[in-house]
Amino acid sequence: MDRALKHFDEFYGNVYGKSWEDIRAALLKETHKYMAVVNSFSDIDRIKSELEPHGAMNLKAIYKTYKEHIDAHPCKSNKKKKKKKQARDRQTESVITDAQISAIQSHYPTDYASPPVSLSTANEDKNEDTVEKTLQPIEMKSIESNLNEMMLDKNRIVHPNAGLNELYEFVPATKLKGMEDWILESQHYGYYKEGADFSINVEKEAILMFPQYLNIYTFEESNDSQFPSPKKGSTGVLDYYLLDGASVLPVLALDLQPGDVVLDMCAAPGGKALSILQTLMPRMLVANDISKSRVRRIHNVIDQYVAGIGQWEERLYVTERDARYIDDKDTYNKILVDVPCTTDRHVLNSEDNNIFKPQRIRERLQIPELQAAILTPIQNDGVVGMALKKNWEDTNSIMVIKDMSEALKPLSCLYQFRDFGLKHGHIVIPTLDNNWGPMYFCKIVRIR
Repeated sequence: MDRALKHFDEFYGNVYGKSWEDIRAALLKETHKYMAVVNSFSDIDRIKSELEPHGAMNLKAIYKTYKEHIDAHPCKSNKKKKKKKQARDRQTESVITDAQISAIQSHYPTDYASPPVSLSTANEDKNEDTVEKTLQPIEMKSIESNLNEMMLDKNRIVHPNAGLNELYEFVPATKLKGMEDWILESQHYGYYKEGADFSINVEKEAILMFPQYLNIYTFEESNDSQFPSPKKGSTGVLDYYLLDGASVLPVLALDLQPGDVVLDMCAAPGGKALSILQTLMPRMLVANDISKSRVRRIHNVIDQYVAGIGQWEERLYVTERDARYIDDKDTYNKILVDVPCTTDRHVLNSEDNNIFKPQRIRERLQIPELQAAILTPIQNDGVVGMALKKNWEDTNSIMVIKDMSEALKPLSCLYQFRDFGLKHGHIVIPTLDNNWGPMYFCKIVRIR
């Protein structure tokens, strides 16, 4: 966990800037906030009546309420908002300045000839001394002349009998033998420029559709109440599934419709696939993952929440395939892919099977290579840009990015959506008040 935190500090400190401190605090918080996805195959009305007295609210109702409020009170033009903000900033600055002057003058006698009127004048002499000292010429010496005065840092010496696996953490290379497509993770955002010259149409999406039978419950901002452990209902399956609050957004972004044929490409542990099933919309759902252990986790979720209910045995398939080689042509009209990455928050809170364990260094270094084969070697927004460019070059397909900013606005009461210079997708960052995420997602529609 310490290794993971150090990695996050070095990498995301640069990506998120000043915001990283608050994100970091939320990630390290022991209580992780969840939402409860009601099981449509259990006693829906009873489950709702038991959750609501605990203070849980239906996400669909929250969205509807805030959407109506936004529609009834449309925002003023950007120019007016900008002027209003500038005026408010000037007023705030004036108040702060007055308070500073008052605080400074309180330290001087009332009969003092000319007390300072600002922080700058109070420190004027000090600043001048600092500038003068800063600008003093420095005597330049050759490296050779200083060799005798230098202290050698013996901590950086690599002994012949040292294990070489640890060196992978420090080798400043863009290529390692056996991993030709591997790049340093810290360079991911630098490689974003490779797809920057590729333009793609962006269409605005105004509303987020909630399927009728998808019921998701949550607690309001700053309420860290925990859902009770789900129990079995009259149909023999568990009442609800606890899911990270940010993970429901990609499912909603699919805009599921009756008759959809859906592929969840990297489905384990199975929460998103289960949420898709709760809509009762798909004609067929394929939940796939790469290994027996991960596929077993999907089966466990299905056994607990769906087994023996309805006709899903004929419409739900769990497969064990490498996502890089899924080549089903013209089969699915909705695809959800959660690409493997090193940024899962559990690595900060659990030593079990942690990808940052020394024994898993090589596996972790190969993750960018795996991403490259499924999409591209850059996480988040860069994935989309590079993947779309590669897709155009290889298939001549035409894609459209859906800008969901307007559709997501009513959920700003629960989610902290941040830009961070994104061109294609959206990102939810964890906060101390609503500790879920981080989650990046992007909606892409193929129109040819």
